[in-house]
Formats: sequence, C-alpha cells, structure tokens
Amino acid sequence: MKKLYYLILFLTFTNFTNLLAKDIPVIVISPGKTLQSKGTVGSDVEVVDSNIISNSGELFIGDILDGNLNGLNYFQQGGYGTVSGIQLRGQPKRYSTVYIDGVKVSDPSTPSNDYYFNNLISGSIDRIEVLKGAQSSLYGSGALAGTIQLFSKKGREGHNKDFNVSSGSFGSQKVDLSFDGKYDNYDYFIGFTNFSTDGESAMRDNSENDGYRSDSLTMNYGYNFNENFRLENYFYYNDSLLEYDSVNVTQNDIEATDDQQAIYTARLVNDNGDLKNTLSYNNTYVLRNVTGNSKKNYYGYRDAINWVSEYNFDLDNRIIFGLDNEFDKAELYNWYTNDAYSESDEAIYSQYFDLQLRPKENTYTTFGLRRDYHTTAEDYYTGRATIAYKLDNNTKLRSNLGTSVRFPSLNSFNHGNRLKIKENLKAETGKSIDIGIDKFLPKNNINFSATTFFLEYKNDIKGWQSHTEGVGGSWALDNSSSKTESYGLELQTDWKPNDFYALALGYTRTESYDGTTCDNPDATGGPGSAKCNDEMNVRVPRHQINFSGSNVLNNNLTQTIKFKYVGERRDYGNTNNNFEDVILSNYFTADYILNYKIFDSYNLNISARNITDQRYSEAYEYKAPGRSFNFMIGRSF
Repeated sequence: MKKLYYLILFLTFTNFTNLLAKDIPVIVISPGKTLQSKGTVGSDVEVVDSNIISNSGELFIGDILDGNLNGLNYFQQGGYGTVSGIQLRGQPKRYSTVYIDGVKVSDPSTPSNDYYFNNLISGSIDRIEVLKGAQSSLYGSGALAGTIQLFSKKGREGHNKDFNVSSGSFGSQKVDLSFDGKYDNYDYFIGFTNFSTDGESAMRDNSENDGYRSDSLTMNYGYNFNENFRLENYFYYNDSLLEYDSVNVTQNDIEATDDQQAIYTARLVNDNGDLKNTLSYNNTYVLRNVTGNSKKNYYGYRDAINWVSEYNFDLDNRIIFGLDNEFDKAELYNWYTNDAYSESDEAIYSQYFDLQLRPKENTYTTFGLRRDYHTTAEDYYTGRATIAYKLDNNTKLRSNLGTSVRFPSLNSFNHGNRLKIKENLKAETGKSIDIGIDKFLPKNNINFSATTFFLEYKNDIKGWQSHTEGVGGSWALDNSSSKTESYGLELQTDWKPNDFYALALGYTRTESYDGTTCDNPDATGGPGSAKCNDEMNVRVPRHQINFSGSNVLNNNLTQTIKFKYVGERRDYGNTNNNFEDVILSNYFTADYILNYKIFDSYNLNISARNITDQRYSEAYEYKAPGRSFNFMIGRSF
C-alpha cells in the first residue's frame, strides 16, 4: 500500500491531471451565507455546477457527488433507491448537514436525525456546494464534518421548456419535464421527474428483484415588488416506493417502504445596498409507511423561522448575523414493545454572527460565533476562524478552524421510552482544523489543490448504559466517554493541455479512530462491544482515488472515461454473523460517458457504468450494481 501511496503523490506532483477557468471567478454562497469569490475564502469548499450535473449521465445526486468530488465517501445498500449516505472527512453521515434551497432536510423521525440521499434524483438540481470542516457556527447542530448545499434550477430569460427521457439496465426509465421563465418582475421554475426500475436484489442471499419508483415535483416562484423587495417561494415534493430485503436471511424478503417528503419555504428579501435582510419560514414533512415483516408508520415534522442580515461596511468587509429557530416533532416507537407512543418534540433557538474582513491587500479573514439553546440539552457555543492569504494571483494559502455541536435526536432522547431524565444525555461536541493550498500554473494550464485536516469529537451518542433513573433501570442510549477522530490528506490536480483534452486526478488518504466501539480490546461480542478488527470508522476507506479524462472530438461531441479505486473498509456485522465486525474488500470501477449535442437543441448522453463488472459491497451483505448502460436524450426549446 505504501507503493500505491507514493505512486499517487508522484502522479499528482508531476502534473498528471477538469479545469476551472481561472479567468471566470467561481462564486460560492455556503462559506459565509453570502456571495463570495471562491478565490478569497479560507474554508475548503467544492462546487458541482450545472454543466457537470447535466453531462454526467448520472440519475442520482449521490452518484454525481461520488464521481466528481474528492474527500467524500458515498455508500449505498443495494441498487437504485436503497439506503445511501455521504461521509465527509472520514465521519458518519450524521455529522454532515444537508440543505435544499436553504432548507435543512434531515428527517426528525430517523434514529440520528440525518439525511439519506436515496430519493434525491438529479432532474431539478442546478448546483451543489460542499463545505468541509466544522461549520456549526454558521449551520448549527450536526455540521461537524461539513455542510452540503443543493440549489434547484431557477427561471431563465423568456419562457423555456426542457424534456429529457432515459432508459437503461435493470428496466430503468426516467422522464424529466420542466418549464421555466423570467419576465418583467417575476421568475418561475416547475420541474417534474419520474423514475422507475425493476432493480436487482439488494442483498446477496437471494436473487429476486427489488423494484423502485420515484416521483418528484420542484417549483419555485420569485416576484420583485420593486428594486428593494423580493418574495421567493420554493416547494419540493417526493413520493417513492422501494422494495428491499430483510437483513435476517431467515425472514421472507417482502419488505417495502412508501415514503413522502414535502419541503416548503417562503422568503422575503429586503436589499438596500449596504444592508440586506432576509426573513424566511421553512417547513419539512416526512411520512414513511413500512410494510412487510415490520409494519410501521414513521412521521417527522420541522418548522423553522429564520432571519439573516448582511451589512457591508465596504466592498471587502461585512458582517453576517441572524436568528435560527427550529422546531422538530416526530412519532416514535417503543423499541422494546414495538408500539407507537405519543409525539416527541424539541426546539433549538440560535443566534450567530460572522465577521468577514480584509485586513490587508492579500489577506481575507473570518471570525464567527454562535449560541444554540436546546430545550433539553440547553446552551452550547460554537465558533470558527478562517484565513485566506494570496501569495500572488495564482496561489492561495487557506485554513479553517472551527468547533461544532450535534444535539441528540428525538429518537435518542426517547430511545424505547426508557430514558426518564433526558437531561442526562449530552450533546456531542467537536473541533476541526484544515490547512490547504490552491495553486494555478498558467503556463501549463494546471490547477493543484492540497488539504490536510484533523477532526475530533466527544460524547458520542452510541453507548448503551443502565440508567437507574429509567423505567425499571432499563438500558438506554448514553454518551460514550471516548473520543473519536479522523485526519488525512486530500490532493487534487486538474490539467487542460489544450482545448481538446482535460485530465483530473484526486487522492484521499484518511485515518480515523472509532473511540466508541474500539476502546475495549477485551470485548468479544455485541454490537456496542464487538471485537474491533480495525479502528477506522465504518465504511470509510483509508485510500480513495478518482481519475477522469475528457476528450472533445469536435464542438458537439465529448467523451469521458472515469476510474475509481476504493480501499478496504471496516463495517459492522449483523444478526447473521453475531454482530462481529467485518472487512469489506477493496474495489476498482471504470465508467464511460459520451455526450453529443445535435442541432443545438438536442442532447444525447450514453453511459456505461462499472464496465469491468466488479462485484463489490459498500455495506456488509449488500451488493452494488454490476455493469449497467443508460441512454438519455433531451431537448430544450
């Protein structure tokens, strides 16, 4: 493995490398909740724009992120529509917050109040920003490893229509239809996506197909009352049905879940030049109807009222401050009796500021502080400091230091309805630092980026402890006394030798320590105390490599080939192996994508995934899809 490590370093530093044009500044929002040039922010942020999304040929957002970003691990428990998640900086998915059009989209009814990417299809998403590192001072609870922001498409000048249809392996069919426009004082977008597949078996113990279908509706409407006042409305709805396999091989594979999710936000913006105020109301509603061996309805609900203000002292100095008020509610089940019990709810009231300064010509800094008051866990403070220093127009040094908090989920506070004194369960707290360099070599047309990072947190809510205050002294969730950490190196090089070729190479080396489950070397069994065969956090590879090469054959035809290597990963076992840890094998995949533009209004995309038909697992006993093909054609008019 050391030889592989040195080989990657050699290839990276010898400029073997999708280039972002240096003459067009990349504008980002996530690092400071305001428009900024990516070249002046100290945070580590990556962008997936509309061109990458539309030309990828991928059907799901998770796959697009997995194939185009460095320092990110994506896992899926089977084929299309099955449980999937994104891990940043070597940490479980619950330590990354996800927003769609400014709305936090985690599910309050899930065990960890985190977000699953399995129903997020690519049809109406225009842009993605991934902000890495501890960001709780801006984004509150859960933003320990980073924040993922997704922005839906908006209305363009005039009145436009887009239609895309695709067909592929496993009986997969996808239809995208959208209408958008911008005229006088208003703009609008309406997008509908239907996806269905016969699927294949999610687990290895059977061969029946696990089908999936999804219908998504995205709408937004903006109206300018005058040059200072604007009203925005966003709505997203998804209805999906997934057939999946029971984990226990002795049970019948008749499981299914019918899920509905609705998100709405109304936003009033007042922009007077130096002072900009935004008042918003957000609502998230989730209903999951599980059938089969376990029949349950899961209900989650969130209201949020937020206010953010931006005051510009001048062009380079500003302050962002605001109030976030979040109210979560869910219907929960008693894990011991399998019965539903009364709804549980909590609220978080937050106040924060972020001061963005340019103290010197080539120096850009940020200082931020946030107070979160949780109705049960009470007060926590988080902060951050960033710096970006430009050695010259082509070289930037950057660093981000931040602290974070993650409050217990509703499920954690009410686990089995056994934790009588909820205040005994504390919030998880962490800190992280990253240091990086971004370098552009104009003579060779090469971009290079290197980032080293360290992250740790404590009070991990994983432990099972006997609570004498509980009902009969029963076992319930508790904070672990151990620390969990991760550190590593992310390298990325992009090289465009001419107008016809582009090469990109990314390498991530991650080391992590799961203090909760690996602190007891004498443990011999059980999910919370099983003998730990590797100290890494589950499903996180030590080594990951992404390579892509694009060739523009003419103005209308482009072909791309992608290679990916993922090293061995530790994973938890299950009831089939007495919950003993396992090691998932490393794997290598290759993809081919062809994009052809016809008559300036038609777009053709042909893709072949996992060409070598690798049989691998991203989760224990679940199999990833084998070789697949997809044909997509679209028209804009």
